[in-house]
Formats: sequence, structure tokens, C-alpha cells
Amino acid sequence: MPVDNTYSGMAALSICEALLLALNDAQILPESEIMGILEDAAATHANAPEAEGEGNAAAAALINRIIAGGNSVRRP
Repeated sequence: MPVDNTYSGMAALSICEALLLALNDAQILPESEIMGILEDAAATHANAPEAEGEGNAAAAALINRIIAGGNSVRRP
């Protein structure tokens, strides 16, 4: 993956995580909905044929690590 795409992906991920935190903090979306969004995104990548785009398995693994780490929700 070219460097520009890597930085674009990192920036997009940071923005999305910040938005999910803001939505939770403002009590617009509960934690369960945020986790559902992340799980749906991971499943979409996990079930996509690799021929549709290189890196789907890696994207699914990354989203699953975010879910496991709790990065997109503030937990006490």
C-alpha cells in the first residue's frame, strides 16, 4: 500500500473513532449500538472476497482489535 493511502487510512480511522466517542459522550448512540457498528464493519470485511479488494481480512482483524481494546467507547 502506498504511503499516502496508509496515512489517509490512519486519518480516517482516527476521525471515525473520535466521532464514535463523541456520539457516545453526547448520549446519541449507546455503547451497544457503537459495538454493533464496529461488528457489522468487521463482518463486511471478513465476508468480502479478497478479489474485491486486497486487505479485507486485515481490515476485519484491525476492527476486531479495536472492538477488543474498547478504543471507540469510554469504559469506566
